[in-house]
Amino acid sequence: MLEVKDLCVQMGNFFLKNITFDVRDGEYFVLLGPTGSGKTVLLESIAGLHAISSGQVWINGKDVTELNLEKRRIGFAYQDYALYPHLSVRDNISFGLMWRDKKRGEIEKAIDRVVELLGISDLLEKRPWSLSGGQSQKIALARAIAIKPDLLLLDEPLSAVDSGTKEDYERELKELHNHLKLTTIHVTHNFEEATAMGDRIAVMIDGQILQIGTPEQIFRQPASEPVARFLMTRNIFEGEVTDSSDGRKIFLIEGTKLAVVTTRQGRAHASIRPEDILISREPLPSNAPNSLQGTITRIVDRGSVIYVKVNVPPEFTCLILRRSLKELALREKEMVFLTFEASDVNVF
Repeated sequence: MLEVKDLCVQMGNFFLKNITFDVRDGEYFVLLGPTGSGKTVLLESIAGLHAISSGQVWINGKDVTELNLEKRRIGFAYQDYALYPHLSVRDNISFGLMWRDKKRGEIEKAIDRVVELLGISDLLEKRPWSLSGGQSQKIALARAIAIKPDLLLLDEPLSAVDSGTKEDYERELKELHNHLKLTTIHVTHNFEEATAMGDRIAVMIDGQILQIGTPEQIFRQPASEPVARFLMTRNIFEGEVTDSSDGRKIFLIEGTKLAVVTTRQGRAHASIRPEDILISREPLPSNAPNSLQGTITRIVDRGSVIYVKVNVPPEFTCLILRRSLKELALREKEMVFLTFEASDVNVF
């Protein structure tokens, strides 16, 4: 397992600030954050490629903070692959093994193992410049796991894979992880990729980890406004939690009462994902405690999906499919009804 304890790193004017988290043995852990948030710097610091200002890195119960990359038993697959163009694919895979003074027989056995795992036997004699982005990523991955590391670090491993085959690569990567049971940290800025791959996700913004949890917890229950905004929650409100006459919790905002499920009291924030709000022409025959009437202020076309902004007040953003837009014949300035469950409202 990996333990990062109060890690601080300075890179010019950029800082990693008091990073503390653990990755469990055999876990697939995703670092999710916008470009420039420090994800790669953190990955490289774990690998021993940057001097740290303070803090510790422990792998399998051993303090490796002062050890270099070769002594940390870490496999690292870079976003830009870092393949040697003058070497064949076979020699690129064996490069890390040769640095570890492995005998020729051991090297060949390790190569055969990863070639079979990744199904890349037809690429062994090719040069990196002749490979596609997805093939290059596979070779970088093969080189990283050939050394049988204790920890695998993947920096944007699917960034070069085209959208048409990305799901196949995600499945192959997940199957490989399930086979090897190798503790893995996967860096990405892509929400769907993080949800598909991660056992747990850490959201990183401006050099800090703001929240760690399962994909469900991260996307349904953001714990702060920056996390909610990064995850495109869209409906983020500031108001007050009070008790209703029947003892239930109410979130009050701009005169509108929302039924919520929370233990909080007083000033708070609430978020509602746009896909959780049902929009209709008439009140729905539903037991959902939140049914609000409002006016469409804007319809935003995003191709396969449509965002509909409705002022109650406050203004809510709803997500519907293009087919729903046509079926409902929605128009701006028209009245509609919004329906959602109390449990759909995340209070923080």
